[in-house]
Amino acid sequence: MIDFRRPLRARAALVALLALVLPACAESPGAAPPAGPPAAREHGDRPAAYGKAGGEARGEAKAPRPARVRAGRAPVWRHGARGAAGGKRVALTFDADMMAGQHDRADAGERFDNPGLIAALRELKVPATVFMTGTWAARYPGQARAIGRDPLFEVANHSYSHHAFATPCYGLPEVAPGTMRAEVERTFAELRRAGVPEPVPYFRFPGGCYDDAALRALAPTGVTAVQWDVSSGDAFATDPGAVAAEVLTRVRPGSVVVLHVTRSAAPVTEEAVRRIVPELRRRGYGFARVSELMATG
Repeated sequence: MIDFRRPLRARAALVALLALVLPACAESPGAAPPAGPPAAREHGDRPAAYGKAGGEARGEAKAPRPARVRAGRAPVWRHGARGAAGGKRVALTFDADMMAGQHDRADAGERFDNPGLIAALRELKVPATVFMTGTWAARYPGQARAIGRDPLFEVANHSYSHHAFATPCYGLPEVAPGTMRAEVERTFAELRRAGVPEPVPYFRFPGGCYDDAALRALAPTGVTAVQWDVSSGDAFATDPGAVAAEVLTRVRPGSVVVLHVTRSAAPVTEEAVRRIVPELRRRGYGFARVSELMATG
């Protein structure tokens, strides 16, 4: 226990020591995160690592995390800088959802992937962050590998089972007690098994639902929980114009937009994106991956 009645000189020495130690503690709440791509500067909408052939290496720098971290809890990040520091950029993020019990439906022909959407992002040259569940990567390893190795994109963690980390949560079943950390670690292992070389140390809670216990459980994994400030409403939507209008009405500089790469549950997302992207560019916006937006604050 610290005795704050010590002489002033001793207090000064203590303050100096804390000034050296505390920043290091804030930088790392738990185990070191998996390596991710650098916060590349953009030229227009394209990350610097995305060359004409689309094949240059990203480098070995780790993806940034928020500087402020509460001790013993995973940090939560919702959007980039609103002012001039971040520029007029937004991050389009896509959840690749598939629950552990849905493989029988996939066997029967239901599509939980959306290759047309990924092709559209490539055609439009839009950098994006894709949050994959472990079951999605296991079901579509070729697509997971292609997305993960394309420097236009970065791949992040969306849990293994897509069960809720806090309930109630839109009817999702609850993660089994004591398995939250395992859900995250198992997914990173599945992403690498599928051939994703550098999944970034970001995690999106299924349904966006979490509580303090969930943040404490995830702290040892070293992930940052990435939320959003613009919900596209594309899940189960049938009108791409309505989805586009929702995004275009709510977006601001630094926004993080959540969409989906699950064709059966979000069938109009590709068409909505084809409307959203040119209109935002007409308004002067550029696009960034989460790691690039996070690097600005």
